[in-house]
Amino acid sequence: MNDADYQTLRFDTLDGDVLKITIDHPNSAMNAVDGLLHEEFTRLFHELKQQDGARAVLLTGEGRAFSAGGDFSWFPTLQDPVKLEHLRRDAKQLIWDLLEVELPIVCALNGAAAGLGASIALLCDTIYMAKSAVIVDPHVRVGIVAGDGGTVIWPMAIGPALAKQYLMTGDAVRAEEAFRLGLVNFVCDDATVVDEALAFARRLAVGAPLAVQYTKQAVNKLVKDNLNVAFDHATALEIVTFKSEDHREALAAHMEKRKPRFKGI
Repeated sequence: MNDADYQTLRFDTLDGDVLKITIDHPNSAMNAVDGLLHEEFTRLFHELKQQDGARAVLLTGEGRAFSAGGDFSWFPTLQDPVKLEHLRRDAKQLIWDLLEVELPIVCALNGAAAGLGASIALLCDTIYMAKSAVIVDPHVRVGIVAGDGGTVIWPMAIGPALAKQYLMTGDAVRAEEAFRLGLVNFVCDDATVVDEALAFARRLAVGAPLAVQYTKQAVNKLVKDNLNVAFDHATALEIVTFKSEDHREALAAHMEKRKPRFKGI
């Protein structure tokens, strides 16, 4: 895996055992998800399943954000039924492949993680979060259902009641609260979050590879069982809401810099 194959992701091999992957979208300072980044995320986790040149993965973002959710300029293109169906298939494959990567993945959550960015971060194996970072799943704020894994991992991490609170409001969770709730493993100073996450990735890398990887697989069976229950249903409802008047109103309100007026249609 190397930089030449990707436009939005950078790869560095550290000490020969840790593969560092940095989200660095050249067209978005906040690493917003557009068609290109979504496609490269999908390809990334598929290829990581075959990765045997490292023993652990460190995943982080460049700049102020890990990945700040969907790009608003991308959403209108998804009204095309063919593009929407391709997105649904890719989104499902992306999440399943992420869970089936055998190498342990340590996330250094350097800044905002929203929407799909939040789902990817929360589905990593160990999460280090910078004090200034936030986690948020704001799908409802643009009139759509969280169909990219949020309805699975949030309830598993913090329970159904709190998950519904955050998923139905799109409210952000700051670092200390995320740690208190059990969404993340560690909170660190902004300047040290990558180094501390890297130290843990190195610790995993020197462990017994089969024992570490098989333990991860066993725990992820629980996550995949929950994914089987909820994911297809959530994705189907997301497609329905992509075609709703409320979603179009949310996009229009964003462009016109006003509050949306939702009607439930």
